[in-house]
Amino acid sequence: MSSPIPDDVRAAVQAIHDAPAVAVLAVTGAGASALTWLFAVPGASRTVLEARVPYARATMIELLGSEPADYVSAATAAAMARAAIARARALQGLDHAGAPSVGFACTATIATDRTKRGEHRVWVAVADGTRVACSGLVLAKGERDRAGEEDVVARLAIRALAAACGVAARGVALPLLAGERVETREEPA
Repeated sequence: MSSPIPDDVRAAVQAIHDAPAVAVLAVTGAGASALTWLFAVPGASRTVLEARVPYARATMIELLGSEPADYVSAATAAAMARAAIARARALQGLDHAGAPSVGFACTATIATDRTKRGEHRVWVAVADGTRVACSGLVLAKGERDRAGEEDVVARLAIRALAAACGVAARGVALPLLAGERVETREEPA
């Protein structure tokens, strides 16, 4: 049995589906719960053109056209979002002609079944044709289990996608711990 979608997330996802934008999403390392939530709320076919999970090194290289210097960085998330919006524009066709297109990306490294040397962190990026907006977060290592870190990553992802679709997602709680803060960056498309 799947876990229920939190009410705050459900409301944001419904608003995303009610917005006119269509999206291609690319998620790796963590954040797959955001995809699950998008598909669990009726109306996903109005929003999602394609969802990709380039989890293996070869699939990430295929998505980007080259190997990134750092798999979890603002630059990699932005490159993924640019690739996703290009794909969205190619897929729009007659069914979604004229709809605003969005490329969404999430790349993360979180708790796993072995001790990691580096930080647990996430970068999400959204390309809307005029800009690429990135949000990043370093998680307090060892303070949450994988499910707890996945929840934070997925919530950050939903908030970013909602903003790109012109939907206010302030109601989506982002359970940050002491010392954690979201970093934002924006660059021209």
